[in-house]
Amino acid sequence: MNHPFSIFWFRRDLRLDDNAGLYHALKSGNPVLPIFIFDRNILDDLTDKRDARVDFIHQMLVRLKAQLASMGSTLWVFQGQPEDIWAALAKIPSLQSVYTNHDFEPYAILRDEQVRGVLAAQNVSFHTFKDHVIFEKSEVLKSDDLPYTVFTPYSKKWLEKLQSRKSTLKDEAGNIAEVSFFLKPYPNQRYFSQFIQASQIPATFQVPLFPSLEEIGFSASGVVFPPDQVTRGLIRNYDKTRDIPGIEGTSKLGIHFRFGTISIREKALHALSLNATFLNELIWRDFYSQILAHFPHVVGHPFRPAYDFVAWRDAPEELAQWKAGRTGYPIVDAGMRELNATGYMHNRVRMIVASFLSKHLLLDWRLGEAYFAEKLLDYDLASNSGGWQWAAGCGTDAAPYFRIFNPSEQTKKFDPQYKYIRKWVPEFGTPSYPKPIVEHSFARQRCLDTYKKALKNE
Repeated sequence: MNHPFSIFWFRRDLRLDDNAGLYHALKSGNPVLPIFIFDRNILDDLTDKRDARVDFIHQMLVRLKAQLASMGSTLWVFQGQPEDIWAALAKIPSLQSVYTNHDFEPYAILRDEQVRGVLAAQNVSFHTFKDHVIFEKSEVLKSDDLPYTVFTPYSKKWLEKLQSRKSTLKDEAGNIAEVSFFLKPYPNQRYFSQFIQASQIPATFQVPLFPSLEEIGFSASGVVFPPDQVTRGLIRNYDKTRDIPGIEGTSKLGIHFRFGTISIREKALHALSLNATFLNELIWRDFYSQILAHFPHVVGHPFRPAYDFVAWRDAPEELAQWKAGRTGYPIVDAGMRELNATGYMHNRVRMIVASFLSKHLLLDWRLGEAYFAEKLLDYDLASNSGGWQWAAGCGTDAAPYFRIFNPSEQTKKFDPQYKYIRKWVPEFGTPSYPKPIVEHSFARQRCLDTYKKALKNE
């Protein structure tokens, strides 16, 4: 490059509109070159080479590249070790700054510190911004400046902060509305002219070729991904429909939140006026994100250390039956088969299958958390760890160990006509359906005895 420029590094924010880090990059004054890195540290840990999430990311990058090309710009896509790629990019004499968005997962924090050091050695500045949550790490704290570890008071403080500062917003029709300052979108489109023009890149410059899925070691998953928009009616009725797995009553926006193909600010703004229950789900995302940021030991360890003493059973055959949806408990099996077939599982059923593994089977919650991490399209470390620890009783706001979901009662309440079950377990009610892997009353008492023994000194 012959003139000063900046780079924007796409990660879990695969969109051009209302993107915080990209906004600041475009406003910096220099032309902006967008890039993405397929991180081999992450890809090489994925055993399924038809992993649908990699397929989804690749499809979104194709879309981004086309959007940028329509403006005369481009998207550079690399694969490899981020530190090595940045070591090479930092040596471009005219590169002045790099912009991206925050990521509080432990690996991401380490990676970003390494990248920051590599860039600093070449006098290239590194800037990161909040984008994938409304309030991050230390923005919602107790009066003593300590983090909340219970959701309800956190959510009340979250809502107070949301309403504490107002701003004006002009819609497409020119109407002025007052909104929370924290939900006001970034007007990225005003600055799209700052994207570097492909014609500005010297012909002698080594431009990376956009890799195919096969070139990064993967192949198409065949999964049909959910749309990134839902009807206002679905959000408006969310509190009435979200627990019923046999209907289309949830948004299925999780994968889009996870990879940032939609704006959390936009959806929170809609939820604020349409449905408090849907907004509450977005607050849970922030809550688990700040728990991970303040208490990184929750990756692989219980939030409440006493639960490290629970004597989990070693029963690989039962774990395999749970994974395959062959436990003899129809609501559990339906959920696991839905997950295996689609990469999605209904929110209510996630709680049922997690409780079943950790309490009915007394298998270590980390085994289930790892399986969800492998299969879920919307896998998010903070939320997945938080949800599993809630079900196992060892996390923040956890269901007490003596609260054990009865799968039969859950079925009566949420799938009484077996609509969901029959969709995913067609042999239900026939001789080919397996007998229950364990009897409920026996499993419940075994769980109570085991937990009580482990927690006697808590």
